Amino acid sequence: MNLDDFSDLIERPDGGVRRDAEERRERLTVPPGALGRLDELGEWLSAAQQSVPVKAVGQPRVVLFAGDHGVAELGVSGRAAGSTHELVRAALDGASPVAVLARRFSVPVRIVDAGIDCDPELLPESVVRHRVRRGSGRIDIEDALTAEEAEQAVRLGMAIADEEADSGTDLVVLGDLSVGGTTAAATLVAALCGTDASVVTGRGGAGIDDLAWMRKCAAIRDALRRARPVLGDQLELLATVGGADLAAMTGFLLQSAVRRMPVILDGVVAAACALVAQRAAFRAPDWWLAGQVSGEPAQAKALDRMALTPLLDHGVTVGEGAGALLALPLVQAAAALAAELPERTPVAAEDEDEAETTTEDETEADVKALDAT
Repeated sequence: MNLDDFSDLIERPDGGVRRDAEERRERLTVPPGALGRLDELGEWLSAAQQSVPVKAVGQPRVVLFAGDHGVAELGVSGRAAGSTHELVRAALDGASPVAVLARRFSVPVRIVDAGIDCDPELLPESVVRHRVRRGSGRIDIEDALTAEEAEQAVRLGMAIADEEADSGTDLVVLGDLSVGGTTAAATLVAALCGTDASVVTGRGGAGIDDLAWMRKCAAIRDALRRARPVLGDQLELLATVGGADLAAMTGFLLQSAVRRMPVILDGVVAAACALVAQRAAFRAPDWWLAGQVSGEPAQAKALDRMALTPLLDHGVTVGEGAGALLALPLVQAAAALAAELPERTPVAAEDEDEAETTTEDETEADVKALDAT
């Protein structure tokens, strides 16, 4: 498998349709610019859907890729190593932030186990049936995946994207459930952006103290030494310092762009996978929106490199797709406004001629009055 092959498969959203959407926006009763960025979102959706007016977002879905990372054994996370299954169980039981929001917005949630480190019996078969391996390697001293596992994980993400597109999903909120995932994500971003570990090291969704931050920074530094020699091959990069969940997310993003299915990115893990996907296919980011600012420096660096501006900045750091899900109603509102606001009533040609004649008569009368004076 060569991820660069996606470059020939992915096209940008239809530019002609977007121009038609912009022209229609000029004709609406609400003045252009009065709705701010909602105008831009509506036009982006029109181009993605190849439809003017834009269609309502009727079948959104939250897709979360889950996995454990061996680097968490170093104490770089606010959660215990190997505890991702607890995050998954909370989401399944409706007790996590993303579950509460999804219930409120009536959006189904799909969780895909790409590399959770637990007995499969602890979770439903629908979650674990795609698992690539049990946990990912400790990226500071060993590869996260073998080459075969990396390809299997990417193909898993592609298959999930195809399943969603075939089922009618018209917008995906993409997130992760992981322990140690932000360390791997920051390593990918630092490697692809050519920055040092300290520039991309954040405190994760659960929050860590200063000592844990220093351990995390050291782990990213060591992982970077292993990542730099393989920068020319994105699949090898994912195998070296990524993980099963990150490789699957990368495959999902690339295949979603092939299938013309828009995606809202959540936090730093989704942003890192998007950056890898952009390196493989430069048109792919045109199909994505950045849902929110997570506060992770690596996310900010990745989004800046892809020229994606987050829709929200509410200080949500919990991850799990929650921040991106908060942006979904904004996108749905943009679609509704673009589709349902009425157009101005056009002035009939006869009325225009009559108005011009009246103006000319009034002007002539004014001139005669001045002459008489």
